Amino acid sequence: MEEHEDYITRIQIEDKEIVLIGTAHVSRASALQVKEVVEQEEPDSVCVELDEQRYHSVVEGNQWRNMDIFQIIKEKKATLLLMNLAISSFQKRMAEQFGIKAGQEMIQGIESAEASGAELVLADRNIQLTFARIWGNLGFKGKAKLMLSLFAGIFSKESISEEDLEKMKEQDMLDAMLEDFSDNFPRLKQPLIDERDQYLAEKIRTAPGKKVVAVLGAAHVPGITEEVHREHDLEALKERPKKSPWPKIIGWAIPVFIIALIAYTFTMNAEAGMQQTLSWVLWNGIVSAVGAAAAFAHPLAILTAFVAAPVTSLNPLIAAGWFAGFVQAYIKRPNVGDFESLSDDVTSVKGFWNNKATRVLLVIALTNIGSSLGTFIGGADVIRLFLENF
Repeated sequence: MEEHEDYITRIQIEDKEIVLIGTAHVSRASALQVKEVVEQEEPDSVCVELDEQRYHSVVEGNQWRNMDIFQIIKEKKATLLLMNLAISSFQKRMAEQFGIKAGQEMIQGIESAEASGAELVLADRNIQLTFARIWGNLGFKGKAKLMLSLFAGIFSKESISEEDLEKMKEQDMLDAMLEDFSDNFPRLKQPLIDERDQYLAEKIRTAPGKKVVAVLGAAHVPGITEEVHREHDLEALKERPKKSPWPKIIGWAIPVFIIALIAYTFTMNAEAGMQQTLSWVLWNGIVSAVGAAAAFAHPLAILTAFVAAPVTSLNPLIAAGWFAGFVQAYIKRPNVGDFESLSDDVTSVKGFWNNKATRVLLVIALTNIGSSLGTFIGGADVIRLFLENF
């Protein structure tokens, strides 16, 4: 049995009553509504759309303060962190527009659970697992489109009225948004919305007590309303996607082909072989260095990008951006102030490039993009020189 009122959905499953509160993540009205509903309902459990990592970020405040930039590079998480920052940037800018704290409705849910004596349930899937499943479901074109969309969101100055924000919570508007979302990123909707609907629904369904209040982003309410009547395997939803062997095969096949082509050319015409080698080094080095320069990298980091790219392009296990990023981080080491101001700096183009921590991430990302472009251009030129000489 289901009942709907203003952004509230009531579901009865046998002897358990579930109250879903559909919120906008930067809405003042949503935070106030959470407080009122928990006080009125006096639930046994309060579920919030947070995982352990985001819960600590909310409770402890500045989650970036203790970040180790060198560890981020070593663990190959620079792209993941950039995606996280891009999403945080958009939410924070919207929250500042309305004079509230991003995620205030989740904070209110935590505080109301504590005040009422209800058990707090962290109902969402680990954010890194979600990002891993998103990334694994996208091809090269989809990944590029997603990153462009995220960064467009950072640099966009478009504002939204609070009235429009509240309209976003209406059922018909939500369906239209999700349909549009599916059209633009069909592979993204499953791990970001559908799977999390199932995960959240299972955590809510199995929450302790006879009455459960769940604080959720409004986009999840329709899916959870349907999925909460079924059992879901949480372990299956937490599995990391299996990587296709083809990217690794192609990643090794290209350098082996290039090396074999240059080696064969040397046996037939040493001068042509030297031309191929020089072309490979210059195209890889120059385009990679241009990427580092676009991130306003230190000259030594730009030089590192130039030197590393021709070599790293022949080994899929390493990337030029990591070396340039290490040099940038060593010479222009981010300080505590950079990490403390990170959440504010990423809301503007100037701040993104001026902050030493995000500068390192940009150096890694843009150097790697340059190295990839250089590999394709240099490889094509190596083939051209081979065909011209033989």
